[in-house]
Amino acid sequence: MTANLTTITTWHLAQTSAAALPPEPVPAPEGLDLSVVRAEAIGPEFARFLYTAVGGVWNWRDRLAWSYEQWAKWLAVEGTETWVAWVSGTPAGYVQLEPRRAEEVSEGEVEVIYFGLLPAFIGRGLGSHLLDLGLRRAWDLATRHPSLPSTRLVTVHTCSQDGPAALRTYKSSGFELVRAETAEQPVGEAPGPWPGSGFAAPGVS
Repeated sequence: MTANLTTITTWHLAQTSAAALPPEPVPAPEGLDLSVVRAEAIGPEFARFLYTAVGGVWNWRDRLAWSYEQWAKWLAVEGTETWVAWVSGTPAGYVQLEPRRAEEVSEGEVEVIYFGLLPAFIGRGLGSHLLDLGLRRAWDLATRHPSLPSTRLVTVHTCSQDGPAALRTYKSSGFELVRAETAEQPVGEAPGPWPGSGFAAPGVS
């Protein structure tokens, strides 16, 4: 697969207080048999499925080569949580939280490491609800993991390879832009949900 150099902009965003969230939780869209559940017994198989099913059309590649052991080690880190949206019994999207190590960043930082929807569920009003729920769980993470410090900062980053609504959705959820970076990066054809699928997200050619 040939990769061409493409200008990629990455935006780093942060919330410094839970007060940045909307006063009331974003309601679930009407007409969906929806539940959002924490995957408390998640293993590498399901974690990788979510990663490729959501991110394959947006060029998520950094963990495609991870081994089973790498996935298992990461999932076992205290405070790492995966919240999965289910519509009519079908996984529709997820938000994954990762508490950052104190030696890397300020104590009490939680990153929204991954967030997104499977392509079939994009444009149905689900994303804002799922993200809002995930952010509220980021702010109360320490209540479920007493060994962790209270959350003081929630961060996320997105880039121009992600969904076209990503940056707007994060800002409307109370994130503020911290910095933006632009670089030339090799970008090939999006891998899709599995090798050779030939599938592109809606609006992506």
